Amino acid sequence: MLRQWQAPPGASIAISCVVPAPADRSADLGWLPLLAGMAMRDALAEIADVDCGLKWPNDVLAKESTDDAEAPWRKISGILCEMAPEAGLVVIGAGVNIDQSRGELPVDTATSLALCGVENVRREDLVVRYLGAVADLHKAWAGGGPRLAALRAAYRSSCLTIGLDVDVHQPDGRVARGTATEVDDGGRLVVTGPGSSTAHAAGDVTHVRRSQPGAGHTA
Repeated sequence: MLRQWQAPPGASIAISCVVPAPADRSADLGWLPLLAGMAMRDALAEIADVDCGLKWPNDVLAKESTDDAEAPWRKISGILCEMAPEAGLVVIGAGVNIDQSRGELPVDTATSLALCGVENVRREDLVVRYLGAVADLHKAWAGGGPRLAALRAAYRSSCLTIGLDVDVHQPDGRVARGTATEVDDGGRLVVTGPGSSTAHAAGDVTHVRRSQPGAGHTA
């Protein structure tokens, strides 16, 4: 499926960076887009003071109102990764909505820093903080062992998808529905349906509804 990012001129940040992906770490490649989402979440928290959550596998979500517990989570940033296996590299692309008004966003489930009440953010500061976080998380990822285990635990604690009923739209056109019960050690989303559990390495996820009190959101 062809992906395109579209935004009014000057209204967003789009950035790509390249990180090593050694052949001996191929089993953990699924964690790279997840860790990039963590890096963006950390950058938005520090530079823009926006509290974000993570939607598996590649979205960062924010609320436009922090005073309303029932306010929906909306997409403020997306991550896309592309492998260059012959070079042992991965290109990590990220986009962040900065100044868009409601009418300038492509879907109602998206938001921007402006709609979250944040103005005059220095984009250079956000980019520098994000790239620094990517570098730090990639170093921990590359080291494996306890540091990677800690990153996995940190991601799971911030993943809004876990605990929700979801539709997983798969690359072949099929849709799997069930409860997202965990993100496994390979970075795959485990979805449990009647009598079985399936681990998904890729797919577009729709959050359908809460499956337990206090968990998640609809998006």
